[in-house]
Amino acid sequence: MIGLSLGMLLACLDGTIVATSLPAILQDLHGYELYSWVFTGYMLCETIMIPIAGKLSDQYGRKPIFIIGLLLFMSGSILSGMSNNMTELIMFRAIQGLGGGILIPVATATVADLYAPQDRGKIQGMLGALFAVATCLGPFLGGYITDTIGWHWVFYINLPFGIASLIFTMKKFPKQERIDDVHVDYIGMALLSVFLIDLLLFFTWVGVDFAWVSADSGLMIVIAIFLLALFIFNEFKAKDPVLKPALFKGNVFVWCCIIMMIFGMGMMGAMTYLPMFMQKVVGMSATNSGVILLPLIGGMMITSIVSGFAVKRTGYKPWLIVGPIVTAFGMGLMSTLTMTSGVPIAIFYLFITGIGMGCVMSVVMIAAQNSAKKEEMGMTTSSVNLFRSIGSTVAVGIFTTIINGKIATELMPPTLPQEIYDILPHSTDILNYLTSFPDYATAILGAYGGSVTYSFLIAGILTLFAVIGAVMMKTKKISDSDEENSIEIAEKFN
Repeated sequence: MIGLSLGMLLACLDGTIVATSLPAILQDLHGYELYSWVFTGYMLCETIMIPIAGKLSDQYGRKPIFIIGLLLFMSGSILSGMSNNMTELIMFRAIQGLGGGILIPVATATVADLYAPQDRGKIQGMLGALFAVATCLGPFLGGYITDTIGWHWVFYINLPFGIASLIFTMKKFPKQERIDDVHVDYIGMALLSVFLIDLLLFFTWVGVDFAWVSADSGLMIVIAIFLLALFIFNEFKAKDPVLKPALFKGNVFVWCCIIMMIFGMGMMGAMTYLPMFMQKVVGMSATNSGVILLPLIGGMMITSIVSGFAVKRTGYKPWLIVGPIVTAFGMGLMSTLTMTSGVPIAIFYLFITGIGMGCVMSVVMIAAQNSAKKEEMGMTTSSVNLFRSIGSTVAVGIFTTIINGKIATELMPPTLPQEIYDILPHSTDILNYLTSFPDYATAILGAYGGSVTYSFLIAGILTLFAVIGAVMMKTKKISDSDEENSIEIAEKFN
C-alpha cells in the first residue's frame, strides 16, 4: 500500500503542481498562447489511458501494468524538466499523463482486490485523503520549488518518490493470477481514445479558438457522436470489451460515474485559476498562493477519512447528499472574494469547501467497487475514474470560456485602449498587458478577479446537481455477506 500510495500521490500531484510555477515557466519558455495546454495535455492523455489501464490490469494483472505506468511517468518527468520550449513541455507532460492514467485506476482497483467490502471504506478514505493532499498540495509545492530552486525541479522532484514506489511494488506487490485466454479489444481502445481526444479538444478550443455556434464546433460534435456510436456498436460485438455495456445497467455504477464527473468539474473549476487569482489579483508570491490551498486539503482530509471509517454504519447516501450541499455553500462563499478580502476569510471559505468535497470522493469509489464483480473490478474502478478525469478536463475548457466571456462583459468599450480589446477574450494575455498599461491595471485586475470568482459561483451551482444522483442511487447497507465479491482474490494475495 505504501508503494501504491506513492505512485498515486505522484499522479495526482502532477495534475496541479505546475499551476503556481506556470508564470515562471512562461517567462522562461514563452508561449503564452499555449498556457492551458500544459494542463490539458496532461489531463487528456491521463483520461485516455484510464479505461485502457483498468481493463488491461484485469487481464494481465495489476503489478506489470502499474510498473509500466511508473516508468512512463518518471520518463515524462525527466523530459519535462529538460524542456527548452513550451511545445516540448506539452509533449513531455503528455507522457506523464499516460503514466498517471495507469497509476490512479490500478492503485484504487488493487484496494478492492486486497480488502473485503466492509474494510474498503477505511483504505479508500485514506486514499481519498491522499488524493486531496496531492491535488491541493501541488500548487503549494510548485510555488515553493519555483521560488527556491527553479521550475525544472517541479518535475525532477518526482524521481526519488517514483523510485521508492518502484522498489516497494516490485518487491512487495502480491502476485495475481492472470487470465490465460486474453482477448484485447484493440478496436474498442482505439475508438474510445479518438472519441475522448475529440471530446476534450472540443471543450478546450470552443469559446476561445472558435465560437460555440460555428462550423468547427458542429464538425467536432458530429465526429464525437459518430465515434461514440461506433464505440458502442463495437463493445456489444467484442468478445472481451474494454468497457462492458452491461456495466451501465447498474444503478449504483451509473450514478457513481455521474457524481464523480460533476465533482471533477467543480473541483477543477475551483482550483485551476485560484493560484493565478491569488498571485495576480491579491499580489501573493507563488509559494503563498499555493499555501492558501492548504485549508482545502485539511477539510478534505478530515471528511474523507471520517466518511471512510463511518460508511459501514451510515451507508453511502448521507455523505453523498450532505457533501455536495456543503461544497456548493463553500464555493458560493468563495465567489464573494475580492481584491481586498483578507487571507483569513479565504482560508475559512476554502476549508468549508474542502469539508464538502471530502464527504464525496472516497464514498463514491467505495459504492462503485462494492457493486462490482471481482473480475470487473479494474474496469469498474477505471470507469469511475474516467468520468472524474473527463469532468476535470472539460472543466478547464468550460471555465476558461466562462472567465474570458465575463472579462469581455466587464471591460466594455471604451474602458480600455483598443490594443487590449484586440486580444480579448484571451485572459492570460490581458494579464500580461498590466505593465504596458499601468493606468488601467486596477480595471484589468478587477475584471479578471471578478471573472474568476464568478466561475466559483458557477462551479458551486453545478456541484448541487450531484445531490440528484445521491437521491436516485439505489444502495444497500454494507454487510459481511458482501465479502464474496473479493474474498477469493484476497486469500490468493495473502
